[in-house]
Amino acid sequence: MKDLMRHIELLISRYPVLEESKQDIEKAYSVLEKCYETKHKVLIAGNGGSAADAEHIVGELMKGFKLPRKPDMGFASKLIEKDEKLGRVLAENLQGALPAIALDGHVALSTAYMNDCEPLLCFAQQVNGYGGEGDVFFGISTSGNSKNVLYAAVTAHAKGMKVIGLTGAENSKLEQMSDVCIKVPQTETYMIQELHLPVYHCLCLMLEDRFF
Repeated sequence: MKDLMRHIELLISRYPVLEESKQDIEKAYSVLEKCYETKHKVLIAGNGGSAADAEHIVGELMKGFKLPRKPDMGFASKLIEKDEKLGRVLAENLQGALPAIALDGHVALSTAYMNDCEPLLCFAQQVNGYGGEGDVFFGISTSGNSKNVLYAAVTAHAKGMKVIGLTGAENSKLEQMSDVCIKVPQTETYMIQELHLPVYHCLCLMLEDRFF
């Protein structure tokens, strides 16, 4: 953890206003680290710009961010053994992944569920289906009170998952429901979102350094 702290120090040097969020960023990292150490996954959800952030986080976790993440020799050998020509391409180009799913992207499932059942439970339904004990639900909400994110957080805890919240400065229901809540010190939506990005980039850099 000590070596990884340089990422947080760099974050705060670039965004001094995030000094007050430092401890919660560290705690959120520890939750994510344990999740991946125990071979579990992260489910991420948000609305609007926060949905785009959820997709962005998945992109940083599921492929190389700053590091190449080449397959280990054992897996590379198995790929070539299965099919020499195709396997060599795979061995050269596949990258190590930290399993993460953005819950906003499943249009057919979400629209079917919203049409047939209860629209505000579209994320909760996916947490119910994908989630399990040891996984993490990462809920992003600038207000901290987005109902579909709150329903998903309740479902996550019932499934034995940890919940990380990423919100603005105001006290919120998501903060109360989270095992760890990173509250960036802004109250205007776009300003909150401008601080969310460097926070989750920092977490992703730390995780990549730890596991790759």
